[in-house]
Amino acid sequence: MSERVAVRKTYKLFIGGKFPRSESGRSYLVQSSNVSLASRKDARDAVVAARAAVKGWAGATAYNRGQILYRAAEMLEGRREQFVALGIPGDEVDATVDRWVWYAGWADKLAQVYGGANPVAGPYFNISAPEPTGVVAVVAPERPALLGLVSVIAPAIVSGNTVVVAASPSEPLAAVTLAEVLATSDLPGGVVNILTGAITETAPALAAHMDVNAIDLTGVTDASLASELEVKAAENLKRVLRPAPADHDWTVDPGLARMTTLLETKTVWHPKGV
Repeated sequence: MSERVAVRKTYKLFIGGKFPRSESGRSYLVQSSNVSLASRKDARDAVVAARAAVKGWAGATAYNRGQILYRAAEMLEGRREQFVALGIPGDEVDATVDRWVWYAGWADKLAQVYGGANPVAGPYFNISAPEPTGVVAVVAPERPALLGLVSVIAPAIVSGNTVVVAASPSEPLAAVTLAEVLATSDLPGGVVNILTGAITETAPALAAHMDVNAIDLTGVTDASLASELEVKAAENLKRVLRPAPADHDWTVDPGLARMTTLLETKTVWHPKGV
């Protein structure tokens, strides 16, 4: 009997809560599996999905968003061995679960820490409250493949933003497998969108897109590419997060900087009753 030829798994993109192939039909080989190679058209489709999801996600209660992030941690815990089989160390998977839980706990506390009542000279209440920026494009770090990915996604979505993630082209399997986790975690479609392939193709399209409100360049290691993306982002005054390489120790307490950088502050005045 002839030797059987194994069927390769095809990992697709994650856009709007669904798993489409790239519109270009392209893919590339990673660990004996086919991975979709996203195009600029896929990036635009992901932004459309992210924008459509902003209203519902930002309008959800902070408590509900925390529940959903915690559910993602539960689902990831249940699929631990699948990630280990992809070559991700078990300790990293455990740390990623803990990171989801950590951010889930902040969902209903950000407003108390980052907002508050302001003293004013007059018979008014003056209250500042944080609000999400909107659609955030994220270039994910290459390593650690899973912990680094969640460490840039979670702080963006916990406050009500939606994201389009350009996954690391050399470590895409963690990203697309995480997409499978999120698809079963009660997360509304479009809140997280994941593109695999060359960031040199998708990141410039995201940086220049006029419906993207902020861009996180954490995973960009090429200084000239980072500068190019900053110039494109300036065309519609996007908020740009470009941390120094020294800030990339993903094992330490992440702090609040990533969450608060992607927030706007709305201040409301209201007259006091007589």
